[in-house]
Amino acid sequence: MKIIEGTIASVPPQGGRKHPNQELIQINTENILIICGGAFEGLEDIIKDRTGEKAIGFGSQIKSKKELNQYEVFQELLPQDLLKFGLIPEFIGRLPIIATLKELDKEALIKILIEPKNALVKQYQKLFQIDGVELVFEQEALEAIVDKAIERKTGARGLRSIIEEIMRDIMYEIPSNPNIEKCTITKDTVLNDIGPKTVINEEKMVRKPIVKKKRQVPANQDEKETA
Repeated sequence: MKIIEGTIASVPPQGGRKHPNQELIQINTENILIICGGAFEGLEDIIKDRTGEKAIGFGSQIKSKKELNQYEVFQELLPQDLLKFGLIPEFIGRLPIIATLKELDKEALIKILIEPKNALVKQYQKLFQIDGVELVFEQEALEAIVDKAIERKTGARGLRSIIEEIMRDIMYEIPSNPNIEKCTITKDTVLNDIGPKTVINEEKMVRKPIVKKKRQVPANQDEKETA
């Protein structure tokens, strides 16, 4: 609690367990912005119970889970809901600003796949480039991958597992044929488990491993060294 309020905290630079005798660094947390975030699974049910959004009776309108907008529900969040969720009052009082985030839409997830410096698509393209193969993801294939992530409700973290499922066999099969110069992931590859489109070049140069020859020492030199 003191760290959130603002105090001079002693921080071990190398971890406190393995280096108990190290010198501690004094840090003033007064001007440090502290953000606490999380999924808070089940908090929306507490908000609905308080706001009275229940479907009871013959004339009530029953909405499915897909029709419920979780972002709109969290906009009604009050500190008393967090207290009922299990957070202690001292902690809630020291975090006065409550903000809710919208879920990532389809366009944002596609940008996560291709735009960052260490994007997943760029990582696989680099791996294929080592074997001299150009890897291409069609736009429809990217949209199908994102649709799977939205359907599973795993968000951006689920994109890697989906691509791993698609690329697992391809990564072992493509390098086995040295004449393949281009591999294209299509929508059918993502949805129907159909192999990717490949471009084969029979004249492609196959890289041979470089074998270093051992240096041979003349027999006369061995005799001089022994003498």
